[in-house]
Amino acid sequence: MNDSKITESVRTLIAEIVDYAGLYPPAQLPMPEAVANYAVYLRSDYKWMLGRFIVSAARLEEFAASAKDLFDKSTDIWKLSVLASDDVYETVRQVENFNRQYAGKAIIDALEVKANNVSEIENASAHLPENLTVYFEIPLDENLSDLVIALAIAKRRAKIRMGGTTPDAFPTVEKITRFMRLCLAANVPFKCTAGLHHPLRCLKPLTYEPDAPTGRMNGFLNVFLAAAFLQQGYTPRLIYALLKDERADSFSFRDDGVLWQQEYFVHIAQLKFLRERCVISFGSCSFVEPIDDLKEIGLL
Repeated sequence: MNDSKITESVRTLIAEIVDYAGLYPPAQLPMPEAVANYAVYLRSDYKWMLGRFIVSAARLEEFAASAKDLFDKSTDIWKLSVLASDDVYETVRQVENFNRQYAGKAIIDALEVKANNVSEIENASAHLPENLTVYFEIPLDENLSDLVIALAIAKRRAKIRMGGTTPDAFPTVEKITRFMRLCLAANVPFKCTAGLHHPLRCLKPLTYEPDAPTGRMNGFLNVFLAAAFLQQGYTPRLIYALLKDERADSFSFRDDGVLWQQEYFVHIAQLKFLRERCVISFGSCSFVEPIDDLKEIGLL
């Protein structure tokens, strides 16, 4: 599709949407290959869809060794999100050292931390710098509302795991909806990770192995648009139906917004607010697959 023919609603909904996690399953690429890929994506026609490079704190030095020569060849400052180690304070020290060393070339401006309870959120937040955007990956259990409230009080963000390499790693649409409703009600922005690299819900192999198990994968268009409709107060029943919708022709992407099922509409201004303040991005081990799928359904 000619770049000028991409509708405004598509551009708004998927700008900077993919955080590249090529180091992680199922791709699990070697560091030099993942770094080289990101450099290529930064020069591609679809760089406007690209978010941050995802790397663990434990591999930050390895990343720098592979990427430092590419920094000088890039016209863009590389943006990174770092997965914290169990020692969050040591991770922050590593982040600060990296940002000093590569100032003007690369920056770690986001941190991703795992937390299983309110105390872990409170303890980590008390010692994290204000200038670092921090996402806490939290479990979707009976304590979810308390965890989201703790994030709201600490002015931190949430992270939801949307899948994995086995069918049981994928949360139900009911759990996804509850998570989004709580985050939106508490004004807690969130990102997604794992199992969300196809635009529409679909049955796919969960890894790249020949004998890979298959599973029903959530679609990033479904999830992001469901959040947009939740903002407008639509019922969970309707949101469940949207999250389960596998038909591309159910969605009409126009310059002024998105129409679903020829009846439900979200305006472009609401999409802009959604992406800026609510649903930020999703992590994917592939940047190419989302683009190829979007081309296949005629959105790119």
